[in-house]
Amino acid sequence: MNLPDFEGLAMFAKVAEERSFAQAARVMGVSVATVSRGVARLEERLGARLFNRTSRQLALTDFGRGLVERASRFYCEAEEMENEARELAGHPRGLVRLAVPMSFGLRCVAPILPDFFRLYPDISVDLHMSDAVVDLIGDGFDAALRIAVLPDSSLIAKRLTAVAPFIVASPDYVERHGRPEHPRDLNAAHCLGYAYRPRQDVWRFSNEAGDEEVVTPTGALRVTNSDALIPMVLEGLAIAELPEFICSDYLADGRMTAIVTDWTLPRGALYFVTPSARTRPAKVEALAGFMAERLSNPPWRWPR
Repeated sequence: MNLPDFEGLAMFAKVAEERSFAQAARVMGVSVATVSRGVARLEERLGARLFNRTSRQLALTDFGRGLVERASRFYCEAEEMENEARELAGHPRGLVRLAVPMSFGLRCVAPILPDFFRLYPDISVDLHMSDAVVDLIGDGFDAALRIAVLPDSSLIAKRLTAVAPFIVASPDYVERHGRPEHPRDLNAAHCLGYAYRPRQDVWRFSNEAGDEEVVTPTGALRVTNSDALIPMVLEGLAIAELPEFICSDYLADGRMTAIVTDWTLPRGALYFVTPSARTRPAKVEALAGFMAERLSNPPWRWPR
């Protein structure tokens, strides 16, 4: 199927409006030859002449008069649409569909959104909160905040800040079972699982000597959101891996304690992720800049 000759129709409409090929070319910012070829191509496609031309006069044919009103309307609508799109792309306004992890979104994103809307009253945000990794392109998202060891290489990712994981237990658990110092001291049956862990639900430890240990949680509870692990830990029934933005307050007030502290788990980071950096509209750039400013030096860093 051949597409309509939009360029030829636009040039025809402009020539008819200006009553001159040369003036139409100046207005459109192209050469006279380009306009002449465009109109001639349209005439050949339609099988009829649009203008009667002499060395001193240019007039519409009867066929041209029958088309000029619709062609002019098409040109004006296309110009208006382009101007609106250009303004939309350049001015921060419109809807941003943003995907964020559930716990992080509730704790760290929702509380700062009022400040964002004060700065950008013409932007609205559709905030999708889920620990499941969404397909930004396939699901139609403009951006996402992701906490990962390595971001998806097919996306554009801006690193905002490090996010450290901690193995935590309650003081009551430590009093009853002792403080684990080595990964082998962990009772896997007391370790709780997290369903959305990348690749496999295991804890991969390493130390400064280069040693590595793997623990597979086999506890009674496995969750799709880390907040659901907290009651089990606080009651002294289990051990969990929690990111510092969740556990730092509990570590600060003593309701939880970090264990196996001479060993580390893969250290992740918070990323602002978009499908493309070259075509990001102003609304997404505004949100990216705001998130970078507010989340790059977070108050939940541990130790404080």
